[in-house]
Amino acid sequence: MLDSALIALANITSGVHLLYLIGGVFLGLAVGIFPGLGGIVGLSLLLPFLYGMDPTSALAMLIGLVVVIPTSDTFTSVLMGIPGSSASQATVLDGFPLAKRGEAARALGAAFSASLFGGLLGALILTVFVLVARPVILLFGSAELFMLTVLGLSMVGVMAGSSIVKGLAACGIGLLIGGIGGAPATGEYRMIFDLDYLTDGVPLVVVGLGIFAIPEIVDLLRQNRSIAGGATLGKGWLDGLRDTIRNKWLCVRCAGIGSMVGALPGLGGSVVDWIAYGHVVQTAKDKSQFGKGDIRGVLAPESANNAKEGGGLIPTLLFGVPGSGSMAVFLGGMVLIGLEPGPSMVEDNLDITYTIIWSLALANVIGAGTCLLISKHVAKLTTIRYTLMAPFMIMVICFGAFQATRDLGDLVALFAIGLLGILMKRFGWPRPALLIGFVLSGQMETYLYQALQFYEWSFLTRPGVIIIGLLTLGSVALGAIYGQRGTDEEQTRRAPNRRPQVLFAGFLLLGFAYGLYDAFQQSYLGGVYTGAVSAVMLLLCGCVLYGLTLAPATAPANHDEELGAEPGSREERLGLGHYIYWLAGLLVAIFAIGYLLALTAFFLVFLRVKGGISWARTALLTACGIGFLVFLAHIMVLDFPRGLLQEAVSLPWPIG
Repeated sequence: MLDSALIALANITSGVHLLYLIGGVFLGLAVGIFPGLGGIVGLSLLLPFLYGMDPTSALAMLIGLVVVIPTSDTFTSVLMGIPGSSASQATVLDGFPLAKRGEAARALGAAFSASLFGGLLGALILTVFVLVARPVILLFGSAELFMLTVLGLSMVGVMAGSSIVKGLAACGIGLLIGGIGGAPATGEYRMIFDLDYLTDGVPLVVVGLGIFAIPEIVDLLRQNRSIAGGATLGKGWLDGLRDTIRNKWLCVRCAGIGSMVGALPGLGGSVVDWIAYGHVVQTAKDKSQFGKGDIRGVLAPESANNAKEGGGLIPTLLFGVPGSGSMAVFLGGMVLIGLEPGPSMVEDNLDITYTIIWSLALANVIGAGTCLLISKHVAKLTTIRYTLMAPFMIMVICFGAFQATRDLGDLVALFAIGLLGILMKRFGWPRPALLIGFVLSGQMETYLYQALQFYEWSFLTRPGVIIIGLLTLGSVALGAIYGQRGTDEEQTRRAPNRRPQVLFAGFLLLGFAYGLYDAFQQSYLGGVYTGAVSAVMLLLCGCVLYGLTLAPATAPANHDEELGAEPGSREERLGLGHYIYWLAGLLVAIFAIGYLLALTAFFLVFLRVKGGISWARTALLTACGIGFLVFLAHIMVLDFPRGLLQEAVSLPWPIG
């Protein structure tokens, strides 16, 4: 073992290894900053360049890229309210409000220092467990994994605001959307409306961007100012470092959670940040600022999502079972360069295993250090008037969503879910609950089906299931004792005109009714999950409607104020539908003349009309945005979505 450790130390300190590691880190920084791409896309782009490379150099690039993405994706999550990847969705809840208060640099400093801490702790845990993890991992079967998804759902209560009923119903929306497509047990198609696009379900990146990014863009456009309101950013990133030090034990706990969850195949980064966020909300004495800019809401998910990379390498290296989607591509890269994951990584290739582990730690230092150095400069983006940034953000979001399946349906789904997110934000329905339900939906159904097939209902008596069940009960109890609670009546007293809220709740009620109807058209195994979810959620939506119709309105309120528009301003008079029409117009234009031409026209008209800048500046900004997009498409060998024009006329790339 000592010889292997010395060989690994020599490998990571060699100039060539460091050069490739730094190259992977900087590539990961670029990919992570671009919303919607994430580790899977970044690793997939890197794989073709690994042919013929030395294994340790190739591993250095792979590790450098996969490790730094959960760090760099924080930029857009904090600065623009756009989740950089599935691993940074929870960071948006408090990171973006901090940016709007002018504390973007502080939020970034806290996020990057917590990411560094979590990554190093994850590497340490991987070092310790690489020899003893095999029997621990094998203890988790489908029954235990199902209970872990239930534990994840138990976090909904603490994120539901003042209405637990709305929180659970919002979670049900996510569960039902997650049930669209083929049933895991039978392969039957559910709720696809005869659309080929929906046969594989709605992609996670589309749901994440739609439910968070689109509502925030509309919100900021209506405010008609910069994200940070012109606040002085100063040296807030040092304050973020101090926040991490003050909350060091929180970071330790969440990094431990990240490592454990990352080591469990199938869960990975899409859920670990929510579990960590739920943990910090449940255990905090003062919950008043969560969702409004509490720095602990940044530290918890960021320390967890970097630590999970170390945990995710445990099943990947020891069993050849990827712990997440990015680890699946990493696994393919290992096979590509001639390494066979499995017990041999401990028995015959221990030096390579230690090289991977220590490269993991070194990449975290380089990546987080680089992000810390540039954070105060990048944070200045929040002082730019948002009407000038919005077209670029919309371009980035649409491009990121289009990477999900590279189908025009990605953009339609993005708009539809974005509209749902706008209405949920307006009427006080918690969007994180929906995303948690969606993330856990497929896994929950699959694990439940497998557990029933293997153990029938006796799986509930397994020791691991009982232990996780007790943890879940504890989670619910903490939420009930310390969480904010209220009624739907309290949520609606502020709004004397509740007709829009009633219509929205009625629309959701119809959606669950259709889910129940569709379930009866399937076989028992194909429809039992969506049918059960729909039946329960029909009851909850009924409770919401009851509260909306009977609760007295005691104080006038303006929903436009909830969206951030200043009273009496032109943006308030335009109404919520104004920017929805802009987005709908872009979507229609894409169908008519294709993505690139439509986006060019959108840039020109929006910057001139809404931005109020000269034609010269409009042309320059449009050229910069479209030029960057074309360059990125060339590098990724990507064709843009085609419209009716491209179908009728043969046009050259990139507009054809």
